[in-house]
Formats: sequence, C-alpha cells, structure tokens
Amino acid sequence: MSLIKSISGIRGTIGGKVNDNLTPLDVVKFASAFGTWLQNNKNKKDLTLIIGRDARISGQMVSSLVTATLQGLGINVVDLGLSTTPTVEIMVPELKADGGIILTASHNPKQWNALKLLNEKGEFITGENGAEVLALAESEDFNYAEVDDLGKYETRDDAFDIHIQQILDLPMVDVEAIKSKNFKVVLDAVNSTGGIAIPMLLDKLGCETVKLYCEPNGQFPHNPEPLKEHLGDICELVKKEGANVGVVVDPDVDRLALIDEKGEMFGEEYTLVAVADYLLKNKNGVAISNLSSSRALRDVAQTHNSEYFASAVGEVNVVTLMKEKNAVIGGEGNGGIIYPELHYGRDSLVGVALFLTHLAKENKTVSELRAGYPSYFMGKKKIELTPEINVDDILSKMEKEYQNENVSTIDGVKIDFENNWVHLRKSNTEPIIRIYTEAKSQEEADKLGDDIIAKIKSLI
Repeated sequence: MSLIKSISGIRGTIGGKVNDNLTPLDVVKFASAFGTWLQNNKNKKDLTLIIGRDARISGQMVSSLVTATLQGLGINVVDLGLSTTPTVEIMVPELKADGGIILTASHNPKQWNALKLLNEKGEFITGENGAEVLALAESEDFNYAEVDDLGKYETRDDAFDIHIQQILDLPMVDVEAIKSKNFKVVLDAVNSTGGIAIPMLLDKLGCETVKLYCEPNGQFPHNPEPLKEHLGDICELVKKEGANVGVVVDPDVDRLALIDEKGEMFGEEYTLVAVADYLLKNKNGVAISNLSSSRALRDVAQTHNSEYFASAVGEVNVVTLMKEKNAVIGGEGNGGIIYPELHYGRDSLVGVALFLTHLAKENKTVSELRAGYPSYFMGKKKIELTPEINVDDILSKMEKEYQNENVSTIDGVKIDFENNWVHLRKSNTEPIIRIYTEAKSQEEADKLGDDIIAKIKSLI
C-alpha cells in the first residue's frame, strides 16, 4: 500500500499505518497544513474553503475528517458533497472562496483517495505553494481555533446546476444545433459522480442518455482509467443501442474518452484534437498540450493557421503556458479538455458540450469525424538503470547525440524527428527513464522506442 506526498496534494490507499497509507491521521495532518498555509498567506480573518468529493467508498469518511479539521482551524467550509473536480473548480470563484479541496484519487482504483488543493481562482496550487504546504505538514506547526472561533459549515446542492448553466451560456456551445440532432448517447461513469452530472447536461442538450455504470456508489465495475482495454462493455452497448456516440469519464470527471457509433475508440488523444478543430475553425488562436501528447493537435492547429505550443507534463504546466500564450484551447492527451472561456481546469462536461456541438455542425458520424484527422500511434516503454548510473547525465548525452534534430529539454528530453518523436522522462522515485514515442504506425512507434533504448545502452 502507498502514501504519496507531492506538490499537487496527498494521495494514498485507505487503511494501514500512519505515514505509510492514507490514514485518518494523515488526512487530518495534511488538511491542517493546507488550512494553516492559507491562513499564513491571506490578509483576512474569515477564510472559506469549498470541498467536494467523488463517489469513492472512503469519500464520506475523508470528507468528514477534512471538514472537521478545517473548522478546527477556524476556517468556514462549504460542502458540495458528491461533486466533480471541474465543478469544485468552478464553485471556488463562484462563491468567492479562498480555496478548495477535491477529495478524489482520479483514475486510481477504489482503495485510493486523495486531497487535491485549489487556490482562490479554483486552480491547482503551484509547485512552489505545494512545497510550502508539504513543509508545514512535516513541521506540524498548527494553531487550532478556540471554541468561539470554530469555522462554520454549510452545504450546497446547486453546484451542478451552476456549472452546467455556465456551459450552456458559452457562445461556442450551440444548444439548438445539438438538440436538432436528437443524439443518443451511451454513458459509462464508472459508478461515480459523472453518473449524476453528465446526464443532467445531456438532458439540457436534448440528448437521449443510455446509462451504464452510473450509480454513484464507488464500486468501480472496471479499472477506472478510461483506456481501451477497460471499455469493452460500453463499446458493445453503443453498437447494441444504435447510439451516435459513447461517452466515458473517470471517477472525478476531468478526463473524457469517446466511442464512435461502430463501438470503436475515438482515441483518448483525439478528444482534445476534435474540440480544438471546432474552436480553431471559428477563431484563429493558440492550442496547447504537453510534450507527451499527440502531434495531431499541432497538425490540426496548422490547418487553421493557428499556433501550437507544448508544455512540460502536468496540468499546472499546461495552464501556465496557456495563460502565457493566451490560448484558445488546451489540455492533455489523456482526454483532458481545458477551455479557458469557462475555467482553467480539465473539464469533461464542457468537453462533451463542445464535442457534440462540433458533431452536430459537421453533420458527420463520429467515425467520419475521426477519419478526417491525421492518424498517429503511440508507444510507451521504459529502461531500468542501476542506481549508480546518473540519469541526468544520460539525458544530457541523448540531447547532444540528437542536437541536429528539434530537441526540447523543458521536461526531460523530447526529440522531434520529421515523421515521429520520442520523449524521455526520468522517474522522480526510481532509476528509470520512461520512453514515449509517436509515429504513423504502431510498429514504427514501438521500433523507435527499441532503437532509443539501444542508443541509451550504448551511452552507458
């Protein structure tokens, strides 16, 4: 079992021993650290935090611990209850709160849970801020409130309505165009909160929803990461129902995968590509993804005379570059759509609305839409090194070895060849180099990975 403390939050498995797993004491300590950090950095007495959780079995317990801890610090809590990551992100600025905590381990299995930390904009705190929170957790330098100064507690049950209405009000979401198509949509929400939120949105868009695993009980019926090997049931159901499209979200609803009308995967990398195609067709601008995301987004941006830039891996890094470049659209190749017109966070709900608008306006089937995009195939490999080998030195040698190619070193080493690319990233915890490749065929992508491994071995 595991406890992972990082600059983006704390994540671990429920039960076991303190400091080894996500135990009640670890939850209280980390909630205390974040609350104390906010108090130290805000020039105001009354602070308010928004909390929400996915449908994990441990969610209610963890939520109770976090809520009581924050109140114990004298911080007011607005509890959204069962929610989604993007909904909590929307509600922080909506309610003019000072920050938020999302209780979710995203795509991790049911024994995991996590605390994800938001600033007053409803965006993930920076790495620098996260390091300060971790330091506070280690020091346990907390000062709890006296009885007359305990934080207040309230609940809200209108967060999904507010989130969805903001989506419907977006100029680029054409509700009438979607309604005119009478789309039939199969939804796999892996028995979490997407089973509540997505049907509410689809109803407003005039779609017929066929629900699969939409009971928010936290009993995930398959591995909750929305990858092809986990999604056989919805692929079959889309064909059986004669549906126009299948929609898959992860437990906290920030990743969106799509299934075409034939029951085939649209490709998680292509969720962002399709949404960007629609948006950039209507407004020249900038598209952003990370260095390990598909080249297809760059290709689509270029067809619309728009620019493309890549950030280091990680949502915070994508958002930072999006703000710097004033991007129209951004996200990650794992199905994460970030649409700044709404907010700077991955959001499956706005992804669904924008994709269905695109589908309606193009007057094509999902498979026809996908066929219009360049096809790329990805490979993922790794090379395990002995502890005495300096991984940074190996990466520097690889950079020099391919200096005549287009090389980026903002996150490991990314080498862009004419027809393919390879991205080398070192593990922060093990002597491992992870190798991501993309090419015009799976065989070529896999061969490129093998060739790079051979090259690394020759440099050791």
